[in-house]
Amino acid sequence: MPKHAVVVGGGIAGLATAVALQRRSWQVTVLERKPSISEIGAGITLWPNALRALDALDLGDRVRRLGLVQGSGGIRDSRGRWLARTDSDALAARFGDGMVILERGQLLAALLEACRDLRIRTSAEIRTVEPGSVDANSEAVVRLGGEPHQGGSILGESIRGESIRGDVVIGADGLWSTVRGSLWPRARVRSTGTVAARLIGRVSDPGGVQGGESWGRGDYAGIAPLPDGRFYAYLAVPVSADVPADRGEALTWFRHRFASWHAPLPELLADIEPAQLLVHELFDLAPLSTLVRGRVALVGDAAHAMTPNLGQGACQALEDAVELAAALDATAAVDPAAAPDSSAARDPAGSPDPGAALHGGADHDLAEGLRFYERRRLRRVHGLARRSRSAGLAASLRGRATTAARNALVSVVPGAMVLRAFDATLDWTPP
Repeated sequence: MPKHAVVVGGGIAGLATAVALQRRSWQVTVLERKPSISEIGAGITLWPNALRALDALDLGDRVRRLGLVQGSGGIRDSRGRWLARTDSDALAARFGDGMVILERGQLLAALLEACRDLRIRTSAEIRTVEPGSVDANSEAVVRLGGEPHQGGSILGESIRGESIRGDVVIGADGLWSTVRGSLWPRARVRSTGTVAARLIGRVSDPGGVQGGESWGRGDYAGIAPLPDGRFYAYLAVPVSADVPADRGEALTWFRHRFASWHAPLPELLADIEPAQLLVHELFDLAPLSTLVRGRVALVGDAAHAMTPNLGQGACQALEDAVELAAALDATAAVDPAAAPDSSAARDPAGSPDPGAALHGGADHDLAEGLRFYERRRLRRVHGLARRSRSAGLAASLRGRATTAARNALVSVVPGAMVLRAFDATLDWTPP
């Protein structure tokens, strides 16, 4: 009988995990808190490692067709002077692909279509999660609560007060994860001290615009072309700058703040209406000591929310999905002797990991698979999160002398060295 996975969260991480598990003959139920599967966001950059993950889900070619390969990029100062360049052809020659840019909603729609044979339930408010153990006949339990929205379930079912059981539960419910809150109660979400605005707009002469990131004094911004001639842009400022809460006032504020920056940032801001501006404080997640608790595993932002400065948040979620499904595959070659002593694994509160005790048979295999996933992912995602946070600190440096020194240092780094710096991030291949 196929094993059953309950995936909590219907975003990129959750749907990718559902697709990956379905491809390995798991029965999958996806639970989404919102009344529909939708993505709040603007654009997204998929690096070569993410495209390899999508290839493993048989979605790579479709996403490449939906997106646009960025021809060149790099880092500029606020006046538009290039400090470092990245060529997409050179990137593709080294890693097999360039950077593909598309709207976040298009990626989610492609994943959702691949989930058409799965059970997806919306308006599913998660109250708590019980991790179970790896003992025979044990299951993880998701308990639902709250009032369902009108017409909330895709399947038309009432879900209030239900308990849903699975051989595994996957927490893919984002930065403010309820699954993580239930089982990792001392996990810390941290402010980065930065507020970001995101938008999609048009300019009068799109042919002359090149993508990339630009650094100022305390502020930074980025531009990326989309396939239909529009541009995705983001703008980041310190929290202390006091961006207005009202969207209309915030748009006026950003127009003034970036009025002297290089083209086309001022024109992009002038092109949009307040409703098109998304403004959020940026947070990340302090490193967790484990991604597994009993029969529960975390993926995506629930596991390792990181700053957007390396463009790896969604890319790592896609890697997680492929890695977890491979680790849980009954045919995966997992060497029990290679597993670390999980009796020593503890959560941030210091309590023992319920997944430590192993028993024979299929449950033993499942426990080993979860631990194998954790071993494969922890060091990588923690390292990338640290590098991403450091990159954000560099981009947001303030002070005339400090930023001049930063820009001078970046501008003398050879292009070949810049390209090699991507190796640790982009060299990942599916198991």
